[in-house]
Amino acid sequence: MGRILGIDYGKKRVGLAVTDPLQMFASPLGTVTSQETENFIDEYLKKEKVDEFVVGYPVQMNNKPSESVKYIDPFIKRLKKKYPDKPLHLVDERFTSQIAMRTMIDGGVKKKARQDKSMVDKISASIILQSFLDNRSFLN
Repeated sequence: MGRILGIDYGKKRVGLAVTDPLQMFASPLGTVTSQETENFIDEYLKKEKVDEFVVGYPVQMNNKPSESVKYIDPFIKRLKKKYPDKPLHLVDERFTSQIAMRTMIDGGVKKKARQDKSMVDKISASIILQSFLDNRSFLN
């Protein structure tokens, strides 16, 4: 069984998270620039077996896609084209940045460290991925 790669795609930065080999828990993997994302994924897949992708999808409160989809949709399309054999799941990413910030505060992360946006992005990716895992296990 391979891992699942979680992606919180942003205009400037992309947070990445990955499951353990048993696909039970999500952990932060790192943050890259949007331009580096596809190369990072290519290199990561050379080292690790990845079965699926989970991408955070921005949805507004009325359940309609947000403005951000204009740069996320092309990325999703490229990822599907490059890896047609790997399922790609979209997960509602509403409030993940706020939840990530709350997680850091509750975890005792100092204010200066919380200002590091890359930390928020990779924690958000973990939250998106863990949400997918929790919902998937609930359905099984």
